[in-house]
Amino acid sequence: MIWTIILLIQAGLLYFVLTHRKRYKTDPPLDKGVIPWLGHAFEFGKDAFKFLGRMKMKHGDIFTVRVAGRYVTVLLDPFSYDLVLNDKNCLDFSRYAALLMDRIFQLQLPHHMQNKSKAIMKQHFLGMNLSSLNTSMGRHLHNLVKAELSLNQKDWKEEGLFNFSYGLLFKAGYLTLFGDEQNNNSMDLSKIYKEYMKFDGLLIKLARGTLKPEEKKLAQCVRQNLCELLSPVGIKEDSGLGSWVHTYRRLLQDVGADRDTQNKALLMQLWASQGNAGPAAFWLLGFLLTNPDAMAAVKKEFSGISQTSDTCLLTVKTPVFDSALEETLRLTAAPFITREVVREKTIHMADGQEYLLRKGDRVCLFPLLSPQMDPEIHSEPQKFKHDRFLNQDGSPKMDFYKRGRKLKYYTMPWGAGTNGCVGKRLAINTIRQFVYMVLTKCDLELCDPNAQMPEVNTSRYGFGVLQPEGELYIRYKLKQTMKDNE
Repeated sequence: MIWTIILLIQAGLLYFVLTHRKRYKTDPPLDKGVIPWLGHAFEFGKDAFKFLGRMKMKHGDIFTVRVAGRYVTVLLDPFSYDLVLNDKNCLDFSRYAALLMDRIFQLQLPHHMQNKSKAIMKQHFLGMNLSSLNTSMGRHLHNLVKAELSLNQKDWKEEGLFNFSYGLLFKAGYLTLFGDEQNNNSMDLSKIYKEYMKFDGLLIKLARGTLKPEEKKLAQCVRQNLCELLSPVGIKEDSGLGSWVHTYRRLLQDVGADRDTQNKALLMQLWASQGNAGPAAFWLLGFLLTNPDAMAAVKKEFSGISQTSDTCLLTVKTPVFDSALEETLRLTAAPFITREVVREKTIHMADGQEYLLRKGDRVCLFPLLSPQMDPEIHSEPQKFKHDRFLNQDGSPKMDFYKRGRKLKYYTMPWGAGTNGCVGKRLAINTIRQFVYMVLTKCDLELCDPNAQMPEVNTSRYGFGVLQPEGELYIRYKLKQTMKDNE
């Protein structure tokens, strides 16, 4: 008995030595929480926006919190963001990304793969290649929307808006970036989407390592099913696929990745490319449906191009729609921008304060909280204002201020710096084409005219565009004018 007590005391002392942390004058304010080791992990995971907002009120624009044994320094001053975004010597992006890649996709790739894969994305998702992708995406969207409407030519069809938006955009995106023109029947697409949504529903717990035993089994099964469905992708050179997936698979082969690793890497790219457009389109259509003035403004703008080819939408300026989309993303895009501190770094804040970032800690920016929901930058930040990003003359508004100073970062849905989203233009064009088609070819309305937007799923803060906690039910049918033209 006495030896058990001694061992427990020794273990407690060792734990104290390993986890104890004292704040020095050069450190940011430190908040370890009351639970040993875990610290603020529960609050952070349950509702990061609420928790970090409380920490900001308590400590200011920079502070360090303990989360499951790690110390995370959170920086919320947008004037100081470049100190993190532009530092490649002391702060590292790839280590945390590799950790998530392993947890979520059970995937390990060589460190140098990141830069090479990013170069491939830039090569195939920008410039002339972007034009081809836009055309392909528009064609697939048109066919999918037409097929959806052909099932209910006369009667209204009721459906949840989230499933409607996510489903159509996922299928169009899959066909554009991964699909085989010779093998893209609706049964295959529906099966892939169904498995994908199971995986997406487990993704946050996978990232945090909080799956229950039965959820681990389900995650493994779904991951394997998706990898099998993706196994043929990019194998045949003449399959009609976009060239980027061939190039990406060849890169994986060049670094010695076996077929299983290649499929897991494609699954990662599938989620990265399709995980945000559908939810973003849901929020945008939802905000328009619950804000009649906004809907009328967007429809009026679209009416000027509704008689032209859908592809013309890519060359026509749509400032009202663009503002409504940017406002939607301001409210719902909630990624963490995370770096590992690999060398001690003194950070010189814009307000003149200096703090030391310790090696081994993490640094996190949370643009949703600041600048996107900062009332000093955006008045009534919780409210959807479709024209927030328009000047009085209708031109795009890009001048926003805090403490009398003009901001470089007033909204950051696409990240920033060298790790900004390469697929930004394709995503914007895809959402624009989708919303245009839905609003010009369909009669669309809420099943309940008094319905309100659902609350967000607070557990998904930090992982791109938020998803709703519940559905917003709509009904839709082909416009009468479209029927008459058939």
